[in-house]
Amino acid sequence: MNTATTADRGSDYAALVKAVRSAGLLDRRLVSYWIRGSLTLAAYAACCVAIVRVGDSWYQLVDALLFGLVWGQVAFLGHDAGHQAIFGHRRANDLLGRLLGNFLVGLSYGWWIDTHNRHHANPNHETRDPDIEDGVLTFTLAQAARRGGPVSRFIARRQAWLFFPLLTLEGISLHVDSVAAVVTGGARSARGGSRRFEGAGLAVHAVLYVGFLLTVMSPEKALAFAAVHQAVWGVYMGCTFAPNHKGMPIIGPDEQFDFLRRQVLTSRNVRGGPFTDFALGGLNYQIEHHLFPNMPRGSLRHAQPLVRAHCAALGVPYCEASLIGSYRAALRHLNAMGAPLRTAAR
Repeated sequence: MNTATTADRGSDYAALVKAVRSAGLLDRRLVSYWIRGSLTLAAYAACCVAIVRVGDSWYQLVDALLFGLVWGQVAFLGHDAGHQAIFGHRRANDLLGRLLGNFLVGLSYGWWIDTHNRHHANPNHETRDPDIEDGVLTFTLAQAARRGGPVSRFIARRQAWLFFPLLTLEGISLHVDSVAAVVTGGARSARGGSRRFEGAGLAVHAVLYVGFLLTVMSPEKALAFAAVHQAVWGVYMGCTFAPNHKGMPIIGPDEQFDFLRRQVLTSRNVRGGPFTDFALGGLNYQIEHHLFPNMPRGSLRHAQPLVRAHCAALGVPYCEASLIGSYRAALRHLNAMGAPLRTAAR
């Protein structure tokens, strides 16, 4: 890529930023977040009250399902705070993020920020995006080729079929990774005083969560409640993030793209109306979110026409799909990555 082309492409994003800023779409929306936050926390409190009212009954599993969905909404608020999209000051956003993440859902804010920022810097980059690093699932043929061990290879061969069942463990995985990051200091933003604050938050959350359930219901019902609750939360989070990048182009180690194309070409929007916006926490506008991570959630849909028109003028593909279509694309990619292992097993 020559210097002139790089400079031209850099100005492609600058022109879009100017249009978006002129439209006031980067301005804070405190009233909107105040309403959204109040309703979300009221729903959280209502679930706790409902748990107490239902008492020692197997109907608690219904409460567990609803509570898992509410946790997802709390996590969306924490996500917005992590991107500095709510308040105009970093300290206020970080404090809110730690209260929502560590205390209310048991998720390390510092660990998540560190991981999520690296994803935003290099989405779908084969060696730099932690969201597609070699783990339980395989996202590239190179990862598939490195699979060793019968269990790992079994999962990789059938990962498209196992994707949604595995999401039931995602909530537990988030808790485990959070504790590990705080204990070891693995997250750059969870060290020093913030690390101690986060550790205290996770500890308080665990004690209150377990103590609350055991106070209200018998141990076996508490265990069943926790299992359903964490499974629903994990599936909800996974179903929210899966449509965004899975099945989109993966950037190789030696490939270079300017910021605008790196974000747009690797992201997928999900079509829908107000319910989709609510259910997916605004992340259905994934392209706009990646181009402007600190844009308030309520402004993303207003930015979409500007971004779509800008991409069309530049000849940059702008991917949009239905929710079902996005899942289909993600599963098709996972199935293709597991194909070599299925062929080798015959």
